[in-house]
Amino acid sequence: MATQRVDHTEMEWASAVPFYGPAAVQDGRDIVQLKVLSDRRPDGGGIAWLVRFTPPPGKLIKIVATALSDEHVFNLQGGRATKSGQPAAGSGGYSLNPKGQPHSAMIAQETVALVVYAGEPDRVESMELVDMA
Repeated sequence: MATQRVDHTEMEWASAVPFYGPAAVQDGRDIVQLKVLSDRRPDGGGIAWLVRFTPPPGKLIKIVATALSDEHVFNLQGGRATKSGQPAAGSGGYSLNPKGQPHSAMIAQETVALVVYAGEPDRVESMELVDMA
């Protein structure tokens, strides 16, 4: 297979509804958006994307998911938060959710991350907007 190259700065952000479900849109506004960098799932590979979370002021995006394949997450901007909206992990942080691992995240500020799945992306069990504690 030949090398694939994309210029993410030339790509438009797209709705994340196909992967995160209808809760990725709140009040007609995309609060989760993607730039799919590669998708090799039809060839037995994985999928890589940039994801951008933009919670409304005073709200957290709370996600509960199960990893359907190894999930590698590298925070480029922003990061996870506590229930009160305080940073829990900032930009530059890395996490690995191995296949089968239930996990969650709370996002309180605009966050951009590079997410690479070894195969299928997470099964999102729930995603909701909650008030900061």
